Order: sequence, then structure tokens, then C-alpha cells
Amino acid sequence: MRLIDTHSHLYDEAFATDRVEALQRASERGVVRLLLPAIDSESHEALFALCREAPEVTTPMMGLHPTSINNNPRWREELALVERYLDAPPEGIHFCAVGEIGLDFYWSQDYMAEQEEAFVTQLRMAAKRDLPVAIHTRAAWERMEHLIGEEYRAARMRGERLRGVFHAYSEDAATYRRLKELTEGNFCFGIGGVVTYKKSIVAEAVREMELADLLLETDCPYLTPVPYRGKRNESAYVVHTAAKVAELKGLSLDEVAETTAKNAEKMFL
Repeated sequence: MRLIDTHSHLYDEAFATDRVEALQRASERGVVRLLLPAIDSESHEALFALCREAPEVTTPMMGLHPTSINNNPRWREELALVERYLDAPPEGIHFCAVGEIGLDFYWSQDYMAEQEEAFVTQLRMAAKRDLPVAIHTRAAWERMEHLIGEEYRAARMRGERLRGVFHAYSEDAATYRRLKELTEGNFCFGIGGVVTYKKSIVAEAVREMELADLLLETDCPYLTPVPYRGKRNESAYVVHTAAKVAELKGLSLDEVAETTAKNAEKMFL
């Protein structure tokens, strides 16, 4: 069985004491690669260090997370740093995507304009360089849908392509269908631990979603799936998300693992 965790923060301080062991546990569960989204400059060195230590199983992204814009007078400098890294990656580093970018109005609505500017700027960075994007959305789906529609059409008119993943997808099947139509099937949907929760909206949506549109992810150390909910998440646990998707769709675990791995490779690798 071959699994790819398309959204892992294994470089996070939460793994300071057992990062090597966490990588080994993931390998033992069949996880062959971890995609590591960036957050901001405070964690870049940890991200790069992990990718240099385990290049055979880790692949980094580069981007500025929306919550790193909030109350940050230097956010435009951070954005400029993202672009410099995309054009001149550090030694031994190859970025597979622009991420984690997006909109997050959950914690505060005081920085909506700044978040939107940073998001659109990074979407354009990605389209210009023909890189996919990893999009974070929280309490902002309506606005996200509007901006993606605008930027997708604009990129196409420029002769560029905008593609990527809606990370931590947690909406319903109707939203999935609208987003798929809006982006002409050029975006995937990241399914994580939330799909294993009771009364999960996305669990019902997954029944209707095409397997070719799905990616598996953990977002570790966050969003831990059942049966480990309440504990620290790690990339090894992506197998539980895969198993739940298989159950919901009436497929074998091997088919879900292999198909979503191929989806990830097609999009990012």
C-alpha cells in the first residue's frame, strides 16, 4: 500500500522530541511521501532542515499562511520573501507548490483586506510559475469561492493555469460541485481527519465526490482522526483517513491509497 500525506507539518515543534520516530511510523504505515507546506519565516529553517535530512520522503512548499498576516506589520516583507525563495530556492530545496496560502476569518475579521491581497498575490505567483497552490480556508468559503473564480478566469486569459488543492476540505457536496465546475476540474480536495468525526459534513460529501478529485492529508499535528482524536496528529495516521474514505465509498483501502497517491503525484510531483 502506498500513501501520500499531502499536508504535513512534521517540522513543527510538536515533533521536537520524536520527529525521526514519527517519520519511521509513517513509513511503516505505507506513507511514501510527505508534502510540507510553509507557514512563515519563523519556521522556514525547521522546514528546510527536515527536507534536507529526509529528501527521499519529504517535499516542501513555499507560501505565507493567512493567519501570519494578522497583526503583522511586516507581512509584505514576508510576501516578498516567498517570491524570492520561489525564484531562488535554498540549496537542496525544491518547492512543489505555493502554500499554505488562503483566507482565515475565524480568529479575526480585522485583516480581511490584507489577507485577500496576499492570497491573490500568491495565486498569481503560482500561476506565473506553473506551480499548484495549497489553499487554506476557514470561515471564508464564500469569499474564497469568489476570488478563485476571478483568478482562475484571469489566469486562463493570460495563458496561464491555476490549479491545486482545497486543503482540509470540510464543506458539503454542493460546494464541491460548484468549485469543481468553477475550476474546470483543475483542483483537488484535501480530505483529512475531520472525515472520521461523527456528524461530519464532509463525510457525507465524500460519498458523492469522485475519487480522482481527492487527496489524503493529516495537517499534523492538528485535526487528528478517530481513533486518536484529542491527541497529537502525525503523518502515520493518514491511513485512518484513507480507511474512512474507503468505507464511505465502498472501495478497498488499497484502491483509495493508490488512486489518491497518483492524484498527488500528478498535481505536485
